[in-house]
Amino acid sequence: MPETRILLRWTALVAVSAALAYGLSRAHFPAALLLGPMLAAIIFGVRGAGLSLSRPLFLAAQAVIGCLVARSATTEIAATLHEDGFIILAVVGVTVAAGALTGLALTRLRVLPGTTAAWGSSPGGAAAMVAMAEDYGADPRLVAFMQYVRVAAVVLSASLVARLLADAAGPAGAGSPEESWTWPGLAATIAVAAVGYGLASLLRLPSAPLVGPMGLGAILHATGLLDIALPGPALDAAYAAIGWYVGLRFNRRTLDATLHALPGVLTATGAIIGLCGLWAWALTHWLPIDFLTAFLATSPGGLDSVAIIALGSRADVSFVLAVQTLRLFVVLATGPILAKWIARAAPGETP
Repeated sequence: MPETRILLRWTALVAVSAALAYGLSRAHFPAALLLGPMLAAIIFGVRGAGLSLSRPLFLAAQAVIGCLVARSATTEIAATLHEDGFIILAVVGVTVAAGALTGLALTRLRVLPGTTAAWGSSPGGAAAMVAMAEDYGADPRLVAFMQYVRVAAVVLSASLVARLLADAAGPAGAGSPEESWTWPGLAATIAVAAVGYGLASLLRLPSAPLVGPMGLGAILHATGLLDIALPGPALDAAYAAIGWYVGLRFNRRTLDATLHALPGVLTATGAIIGLCGLWAWALTHWLPIDFLTAFLATSPGGLDSVAIIALGSRADVSFVLAVQTLRLFVVLATGPILAKWIARAAPGETP
């Protein structure tokens, strides 16, 4: 494809994304600068625009969100894990079990092969699930399709719930109140993001670009050693990059290849979100938290996208991120075991 045509299509995508983000922001949707670009990218991807966001840009966007989370949550996450550890484990367990049961149902009904259904139904860590799936005999195209359909559905449903139940804390695209920043502070933040990513990669932590800067940044910020500086345009660009990365994964070729599985995938996605929503409603009767906080905490979406919505609404960010972070590690640790178990249940298949 000629470079001029690519440039024109990117220009059109940016224009449509900006229009959708502006409209959603005017309607007071949280994370409008994530939701608008994602919707625009889905449209462009399915229509065969042939665009894709480079992975380094996506990793950089995750690092920015990691720093944002570190600045907003800090020590409250650890305190929440300590105080409500048992309940959080129960929340994580129910969500992981809902994903496993959904994968089992898809397998038994012959909608998808066993290992593919297992990895595709895992609640959270979409990029990591796709990367790991092929090593365990799953079809990475189907896994990516299931994972990103669910991420898109979770972002849409969580944004709608946040819009209906709570007013945004500020402009929907802002994620958090605008703060003053300095160039030295920004340089220090970039250094922390790079070092955090490097350390997390060496330790083989899941979602290293997000978890590394988030963990290191939270420690330094909580101890007063670093005042994390994030300019508003950098946050807006990070939101848009994540939205484009998710949305552009949808394309006509993938849809054609998985058309026969689409009803089952959509049913499974709705079932997981519905089960998590019921569990969130139950949590409001056991814990002193509101439904929006419980819904975001149990939502089976990506940590980065849920974090953006939580930070842009009046949810209890520390509880949401504590649950989401712990579940990410649990899903990655139990994924291979659940995949083998579900594969054994597949009619006529062996693990």
